[in-house]
Amino acid sequence: MARDQADGDDLCQMTIERALVRRDQWQEGTRLDSWMFRIMRNIWIDETRARSRRWQTFVDEENGAAEGASGDQEAVVELGNIDRALARLPAEQREAVLLVMVEGYSYKEAAEIVGCPVGTLNSRLVRGRDALLTLLGTTA
Repeated sequence: MARDQADGDDLCQMTIERALVRRDQWQEGTRLDSWMFRIMRNIWIDETRARSRRWQTFVDEENGAAEGASGDQEAVVELGNIDRALARLPAEQREAVLLVMVEGYSYKEAAEIVGCPVGTLNSRLVRGRDALLTLLGTTA
């Protein structure tokens, strides 16, 4: 099947490993050799597909200029800054900001999740948002 001794050895080893891991799936009274061959065939198909995909990862040289970074590096850096600023907030404020501003819960829903009155959640949210804007060097 593999047409290469080293690949054939690898295929046999993967087949035996998978058969041992899934030995509870073999039904007594059925042919063990047929079951093992089906496992081997499925592994061979998977490996063949994976190998062909590995060769397709590269584009032609003339198309290479159009490939690469999508230009969203600044957004990734900014998200990292926001994440670090959020980590510096007190836990109650961070929780309020995440629930309302990130997850989109209403003030009432967020207050129920946190287990505090809506006014308390609102206060935590305002303080957290202001602290976050200060940490990020942004004005509202």
